[in-house]
Amino acid sequence: MNLTPRKLTIAAAIALLAGAAQPPALSQAQLQIGNLDSAPKPKAYVLYAAESQTVPASTRTVLQLRFHVVEGYHVNSHTPKSNLLIPTALTLNPTAGVKTSPLEYPAGKLYSFAYDPKEKLDVYAGDFIVKLPIVAVAGEHSLDGTLKYQACDNASCYPPKTIPVKVLFTAK
Repeated sequence: MNLTPRKLTIAAAIALLAGAAQPPALSQAQLQIGNLDSAPKPKAYVLYAAESQTVPASTRTVLQLRFHVVEGYHVNSHTPKSNLLIPTALTLNPTAGVKTSPLEYPAGKLYSFAYDPKEKLDVYAGDFIVKLPIVAVAGEHSLDGTLKYQACDNASCYPPKTIPVKVLFTAK
């Protein structure tokens, strides 16, 4: 007999009510309260991994910062269509030897919910790249910052999150 987590939990409850000496063993995940058939929510909805880049020194160049929105979710673009929506925003701290220009965010993708297909949201889903124009003196550089975003799925939006961002590059 193939027992799903829900059937196993129900079987354990029946066994306890029937006075069985020992209920079936349950894993920690099966003991959690809530909907046992739904997948757990990710800790971060947007992922970023620093990719070291090499650029020419003392010349205006553009770094590409790659982000990935976890499948099944989307985040508002940098310019959402409503003031009520929280935009995705990257903030970088200044560092010696690097002059930055304003970030260049990608255009969002239009998205609508089944319950209101006429209302279009401007979102990022899957991979998106934020471009960072810089001029840097020769040497290795690191810029620290944060990406603030609000993730949503097809049913709800979640509290805003902030993830750390580290931009690594060498100017030669």
